[in-house]
Amino acid sequence: MRYVGALDQGTTSTRFILFDHAGTPKASHQLEHRQIYPQPGWVEHDPKEIWEASVLVIRQTLEKARATYKDLVGIGITNQRETVLAWEPKTGRIRHNAIVWQDLRGADLINRLKVAGEAERMQEITGLVPSPYFSASKIAWMLEHVEGLREDARSGSVIFGTIDTFLTWHLTGGAGSGVIVTDATNASRYMLMDIRSLDWDDRLLGLFGIPRASLPKIVPSFGETYGHTVADGPVGGTVPVCGILGDQQAALFGQACFSAGQGKSTYGTGCFLLTNTGMQPSFSSRGLLTTVAYLEADKPPVYALEGSIAVAGSLVQWVRDNLKIVKSAPEVDLLAESVPDCGGVYIVPAFSGLFAPYWRSDARGVIAGLTGYVTAAHICRAVLESTAFQVKDIFDAIKADSGISVEVLKVDGGLTNSRPLMEFQADLLGIPVIRPQVVETTALGAAYAAGLSTGFFSSFEELSKHWREKSRWVPAMDESVRKQKILFWNKAIQRTLDWETDGNGE
Repeated sequence: MRYVGALDQGTTSTRFILFDHAGTPKASHQLEHRQIYPQPGWVEHDPKEIWEASVLVIRQTLEKARATYKDLVGIGITNQRETVLAWEPKTGRIRHNAIVWQDLRGADLINRLKVAGEAERMQEITGLVPSPYFSASKIAWMLEHVEGLREDARSGSVIFGTIDTFLTWHLTGGAGSGVIVTDATNASRYMLMDIRSLDWDDRLLGLFGIPRASLPKIVPSFGETYGHTVADGPVGGTVPVCGILGDQQAALFGQACFSAGQGKSTYGTGCFLLTNTGMQPSFSSRGLLTTVAYLEADKPPVYALEGSIAVAGSLVQWVRDNLKIVKSAPEVDLLAESVPDCGGVYIVPAFSGLFAPYWRSDARGVIAGLTGYVTAAHICRAVLESTAFQVKDIFDAIKADSGISVEVLKVDGGLTNSRPLMEFQADLLGIPVIRPQVVETTALGAAYAAGLSTGFFSSFEELSKHWREKSRWVPAMDESVRKQKILFWNKAIQRTLDWETDGNGE
């Protein structure tokens, strides 16, 4: 049997999945990796650990399927976006750990640029709201703090790349011969690319002090082959590497949202709602991001509006690991379903500030509405409802900015296994929420990209026919109840924005 492979490198784990011609997953393997917290607000990953995990998941998946490289028509890559590292492509030497998308160490530089009046111009060029979330300020921090890095970056002996670039380089030969590319969806998250020309912008490179020679080549998301795997690599032979999509764009692609007005929400470590806006970029006045949805070779780019939420599934992990209210994530659902409502508790998880539509890196999380009546079950329900409220904020902003009215919301990601969350999401939005049969939509999107590049899949129409509904939640909440809950949520949000400290949290 012939397969297309997807290497899905996420914030907390790496997996490899083989898909057949019907878009059905046939074998997979997944491994977690460490989260490194050097100090509050900083998050790093070990690139060597990520690559070692990638090697293992590829080999284990092929073994499970009793397949070899000869059974693979191509490999697509999808990755956590904005996370960026520095390494020497000729030697393989890592110059700095990967700085993760959640990391805030670039906040001071972003604030200085805002004070200097650059914010509006930066958004006009990139489609992004200036934030330490994106790669540019992380790269600038490395250039400032790693000895000798700036000189090596100028000479082109060091590359700053997102995880897709690092994995492609490794898969196509690594030190001395690996290909150095990033696709347009990932490049659109650096805060250095002109969203219209799809090229690095010289003015922004100058503002951040980043040499052009230290950045990868921007390539299409699919429709061409970037390079081939090597015989001594994890695949064991020569296979085209021919599709790259940032994880949220990959999920949009995997959900077959190929037309303007189609949207999806992914509920993972964070939560990301994207709506396809067609071939013209739609710019937001409400804190949304204009991003590249995908770029097919020799075709105009397709754009999307995006709302990003930093903390979703990671809030469930926090309740389990830090508060120790539950011993497992499924227990959150069981407790949440044991009570009819949140008991007046509202949780705003601004652990790394608030993303869309607020973009306040100074915001801090709150638990509001605590009384003696509240139990662990109410807190668990508030944890789940928190994500739904944040999605509602973004949903309303997309509708106001684009004029697009989304009639159903396609959902994916681990948190969609939470029935109380999905029911509450439909209630808040007032539209049906639907989950597909294949929930690994991020990996599926990367597989689709690679499959289209090789002819394994013939067209968007074929891919659309693969999409099948599995679950549907419909709104049942009374409008007066919905309005009251949103009112109290907005009050809780205001508490996070009013947070002020003297630097010591006092």
